[in-house]
Amino acid sequence: MRAILGQLITLLPHGPVALARVVDTTGPGPREPGAAMIVTESGEVHGSLSGGCVEAAVVASAREVLATGHAVTDRFGYSDGDGFAVGLTCGGEIEVFVERIRPDRLSLLSSLRQRIGDGSPVGVATTMDARPEWKLLLPGGADPWHGVDRDARALLVAGRSGVVGADECEADSSPRPRTFVQVFAAPARMILAGANDFVRALSRTGRQLGYRVTVVDARETFATAARFPSAHEVVVDWPHRYLRAENEAGRIDGRTVVCVLTHDAKFDVPTVVAALECVELGFVGALGSRRTHTERVERLRAAGVADEQLARLKSPVGLDLNARTPDETAISIAAQILAERGGASARPLDDTEGPIHR
Repeated sequence: MRAILGQLITLLPHGPVALARVVDTTGPGPREPGAAMIVTESGEVHGSLSGGCVEAAVVASAREVLATGHAVTDRFGYSDGDGFAVGLTCGGEIEVFVERIRPDRLSLLSSLRQRIGDGSPVGVATTMDARPEWKLLLPGGADPWHGVDRDARALLVAGRSGVVGADECEADSSPRPRTFVQVFAAPARMILAGANDFVRALSRTGRQLGYRVTVVDARETFATAARFPSAHEVVVDWPHRYLRAENEAGRIDGRTVVCVLTHDAKFDVPTVVAALECVELGFVGALGSRRTHTERVERLRAAGVADEQLARLKSPVGLDLNARTPDETAISIAAQILAERGGASARPLDDTEGPIHR
């Protein structure tokens, strides 16, 4: 919606328009969630959802929505390209939510445009029912909203769009409406130091969780995109030097995760030192055995790291899952990251009381 937001604000004073947005995708597809198209009452079309595959069908839905005021959800799957079926020739699926937007949304949309222009993280939550409600999501907000506010804020923190809700709110057993959360913010970063099987596994898991994953290692032979296909970028550099440069450039914030998985003191000690120098960094973890951790702490103290800085280090990183393989270890580490991020206990749910979604 970012691309057509200005047009939407310009058109609304002249009357209602239909706004169609991709809210979910499965498999290969031409656009990501949040891609948007506007259809006016006079039939003007602005924006695109699929590069032409399903636009005609969406325009027909938009006309119906403008006439009735009732939002609709359409799902488009594979079309074999025979010229008659409406669908995606790429083999994926997209879900499109079409709603009527009235001029009374102008104030919210103007606030949204201003925050996007300022570079501030912001999101919009939209209930996907016949009469949608909207809510502007800001960092740090905590006011309850249809029981989906916590999940919506989690997406804002992660920097990714998605659908939440569609189940019961445990606090009062009331239904939680299926809600599309469109986030306008850079995704949280996961920086992995090392170039081994554990890094490969955690890069897959991190990407699935919505992180923008960077793998960094000084060894050019091992640090290649082919070896780490799930990473968004693979950097050949000394990890500690890369971290300091990223921190100085302002590209590390409180959502950033750094995991040191090098198994080599000449790499991991300088990298941990550099990570702990990043005051805003959200999570610092280092892989290794108990003995490795003890030896690492001695080296870190010798390098001048203070005890209050060492308290931020999660080492050995991960939860106690008796993980052995790289994939199991990645799950263990990711689980700890999620628990830390959400302020959760990481205890088994059947050993806790109260609502699961707090």
